[in-house]
Amino acid sequence: MDALLIMIVAFVGYIAMYKLYGQYLGKKIFALSPTAKTPSREFEDGVDYVPTRKEIIFGHHFTSIAGTGPIVGPAIAVIWGWLPAMIWVFVGSVVMGAVHDFGALVISLRNQGRSISDYTAKYINSRTRFMFFLIVFLELWIVIAIFGLVIAVIFAMYPQSVLAVWIEVPIAIALGYLVYKKGGNVTSLSIWAILLMYLFVFLGPYLPIKMPTVAGIPATGVWTIILLTYGFIASVLPVTTLLQPRDFINSHQLVIAMALLVLGVLVASFTGRLEIVAPTVQATPAEAPSMWPFLFITIACGAISGFHSLVSSGTSGKQVRNEEDALFVGYGSMLMEGALATLVIIAVAAGIGMGYTTKAGETLTGVAAWTTHYASWAAAAGLGSKVSAFVDGSANMIMTLGIPKQFTLAIMAVFVASFAGTTLDSATRIQRYVLSELFTTLKLDFLTGKYIATFIAVGSAMILAFATGASGKGALKLWPMFGAVNQTLAALALIVITVYLKTRGGMKWMVAGLPAVFMAVMTLWAAVLNQLSFGRAHNMLLQSINFIIIILAAWIVVEGLIKFFQTDATSSADAQTVTT
Repeated sequence: MDALLIMIVAFVGYIAMYKLYGQYLGKKIFALSPTAKTPSREFEDGVDYVPTRKEIIFGHHFTSIAGTGPIVGPAIAVIWGWLPAMIWVFVGSVVMGAVHDFGALVISLRNQGRSISDYTAKYINSRTRFMFFLIVFLELWIVIAIFGLVIAVIFAMYPQSVLAVWIEVPIAIALGYLVYKKGGNVTSLSIWAILLMYLFVFLGPYLPIKMPTVAGIPATGVWTIILLTYGFIASVLPVTTLLQPRDFINSHQLVIAMALLVLGVLVASFTGRLEIVAPTVQATPAEAPSMWPFLFITIACGAISGFHSLVSSGTSGKQVRNEEDALFVGYGSMLMEGALATLVIIAVAAGIGMGYTTKAGETLTGVAAWTTHYASWAAAAGLGSKVSAFVDGSANMIMTLGIPKQFTLAIMAVFVASFAGTTLDSATRIQRYVLSELFTTLKLDFLTGKYIATFIAVGSAMILAFATGASGKGALKLWPMFGAVNQTLAALALIVITVYLKTRGGMKWMVAGLPAVFMAVMTLWAAVLNQLSFGRAHNMLLQSINFIIIILAAWIVVEGLIKFFQTDATSSADAQTVTT
């Protein structure tokens, strides 16, 4: 199928589903109320609880859930063919991922902005909450450690991106000051901010920054230390100081990057230079695991991701100022991520065919370019391989607009690194919330302060990152199991949403219940296959942790089923109050 047709059909589908299914969920299923008092207003403190315009919180929410997720997942899953990847991205995002994100956000808004792991006690039981906490902690522990490395790798691959990524921090702080302290117009100021940032994007190729080895620590290790330190600082600052304004700038970056990609697809298609070179379906690529169930855990962000429920009920639930804004923020952001994942699939399935340079320096085009990059699962699975497939494929398409390749590479590399940075400090902030809630439950109040909880979050991630040496790549030891853990978390979040909807009566629960069953089966299936694979490799570390995750997940599923069949529409006071 023509790449342009894929893009048009998918984008029209996303818009239609937002107008039809999204509105149905908001009005009929969750009964959003414009008069409901949100946590951001009830507990406003100027630090974490801050009533925020929906356009700004959309920017924060989207950049937090996206990161590099909708890039690296599709960039590897296309090895099974562009069609399975595209079907899962579209169907997964509109009927599973968006319901998951939106539902987690709405329930958080109706539970003092608490995290999903915390309000699980209300809808299932306290045992389940504690087990949920353990899974969430493990997920965020890996995310924080790995995303420090992700950005370090991007900086090493594309040193022209470093200047702009870091200059965005003072620009964002200045934007936050002018908007929140001086009452400036956020729209005009943010446009000036993005223009200033792009000045440094275009300076990047002339001023590349390469990190040297410092005190015997290689560049990736040095960057990891710097980035985790930054994550600590960013996550304890008031959200209006850095998080919101930087993410608003990043949302502008998203618009620019996606507009360039869309225009690139249009021009490249009309000039006959863009054609899909990936196979439609490739069920048994070399060395790859089976498409079922691994497609559904390889593409997480872009379809459905458990991490999103942590953002919805972690930071966003404390900033949404009007309950009706939750549809735009929760459901809309997921569809926007699906649109980005669609463009990623086009970039790696078609754009890469416009020109691909091998490690030996040979330039290939067409099917030869794709088959060389995706020669085997091992060849395509590395972090650098995934990022480069997207960045290079995107650059090829954008070059048709007359922008030199050195600048297109800089634009896309800064885009990817900036989003990864958002995920890093949002995950750190969420881990702080999770730890504070856990310590409160355990009556360890002296550990609930934001500085000590953040120190534990960052310190534990630092230990993981450097567990295997000074390179900062320790989190890669646990990365093989991350996909299954993340998608298991998505299944568990959907179970909580299902039980919540069961209290509201009727068959409302089915919008989350059916996706919950699908995700529980797929992810537990994948986790069991991973367990067998880790056993054959005699990897006791992954075997042990994965086994614990399987037991916890199965336990939560059983507890959820028991609670589901015990629950009726009158069993929760919440069900009576939110509909009035």
